Amino acid sequence: MSIHVDAFCENPLEKEKRIALTFDDGPHLVTPQILAILEKYNVKATFFCIGKNIETYPEILKQINERGHLIGNHSFSHSHFFDFYRKKRVIRELHATDEIIKKNIGKKPLFFRPPYGVTNPSIGRALKITNHNVIGWNIRSMDGIVKNEKMILNRIFKRVSPGSIILLHDTSLVTVSVLEQLLLFLQNNNYKVVSVDKLLNLNAYEE
Repeated sequence: MSIHVDAFCENPLEKEKRIALTFDDGPHLVTPQILAILEKYNVKATFFCIGKNIETYPEILKQINERGHLIGNHSFSHSHFFDFYRKKRVIRELHATDEIIKKNIGKKPLFFRPPYGVTNPSIGRALKITNHNVIGWNIRSMDGIVKNEKMILNRIFKRVSPGSIILLHDTSLVTVSVLEQLLLFLQNNNYKVVSVDKLLNLNAYEE
């Protein structure tokens, strides 16, 4: 992900057992179930939301914000062709998503996660205009593809370390099942889950 843009995929300087959980592709009808589990364990996460999904579920976006989680920009369309877009179209996508987030929660996000984690020179040039920080991950759970809970959990358990950023999706029921087991594992191994801004010491919203 860092080939064409400077992306934050972890905090390699983190000495304490602090990690961040991130959820992509919402808001979605599954999102409230994710929020309920996070609340049960008193954990704050970061949600990278798609503009067109915010149009469909604005109230769920507001729930994410009201419960103290961060919201980042995950493009407007999440198109399979996003990495073919020219600079101007990428800028339009990011601005449109920023605007709909700001309209609903009163804050403009500074974090952007490219669809599929793909970057190219056009996206790099667009980001120089929009001034978003690109947030990647260093642990991909595969919960959007794999339906075997044990496989998903084992992928994470083997890779987790201080400073990790874990990629999950709030669009999949398998993630609902996996999340509680993951939070119990982290708790039992003395990991503290923090939001991305705290892990990376960056501002999540425009001041």
